[in-house]
Amino acid sequence: MAAWSAPTRSGTRPPLSYGIHLAALIERFHVIAPDQRGCGRTRHTGDERVSMSLLADDVAALIGALGLDRPAVAGFSMGGMIATIMAIRHPGLAGAVVNDAGCDIFDPGSKSFPMLREVFGGGLDATEADPDAVEAAFGADPAMRGFLSLIKADHDSAGGPGYWKIMLQHFFEAARHWPGYGVDDFAEIDVPSLVLVGDRDELSPVEDCVRAYRHLPRGQLCVLPDTEHVITAAKVAAIVDFLGRTNSWS
Repeated sequence: MAAWSAPTRSGTRPPLSYGIHLAALIERFHVIAPDQRGCGRTRHTGDERVSMSLLADDVAALIGALGLDRPAVAGFSMGGMIATIMAIRHPGLAGAVVNDAGCDIFDPGSKSFPMLREVFGGGLDATEADPDAVEAAFGADPAMRGFLSLIKADHDSAGGPGYWKIMLQHFFEAARHWPGYGVDDFAEIDVPSLVLVGDRDELSPVEDCVRAYRHLPRGQLCVLPDTEHVITAAKVAAIVDFLGRTNSWS
């Protein structure tokens, strides 16, 4: 799941979802794309705070419920963080891991945390999501205004009027905290792992991704030129190539 991005130099933002790339992926792989807890039609029914660890455990539980045999687990931004934490917490469950632009959260001092609190909470000290602040931030740009409209439509149609605000709070709860895992913990992921990032990504900088990659026992690193915090066809091609070379799923 990708919930936000920095502006591109052109003033527009390419897609922040793998949705339009699914056709390229399903040509080679059996793709499962679930809504995470609190998003879309998947509810958060417990009383506990939504955290990265809880979302990672949900992925592990889904793998078990579907009876999947060491699947590849991949994600962009927050999705990449969740995939990585799942692999750390549940060693041997995944057959491969792809972290696309999701290495920043493993640094407790990452600038992503204050940026997220300001955009989604309305201030650097925010402890709750602020829908008005989100509307103001996203509304300043036509592309992001349209993206927010899609988020509202998707979630309100699934959960009722205003459900997008509940989803926003769940996202904020999970993303504003350091998850308790650092790049040293990447050493526990002893399966083929791809760290993927654009050279102009301001939210998950190349430097963070290199540090993470160097701790992976079986890691690979792909840095794409002239690419920001977005999903592109070139990134999808890199994922397809990585998975095709590391296992027999293709």
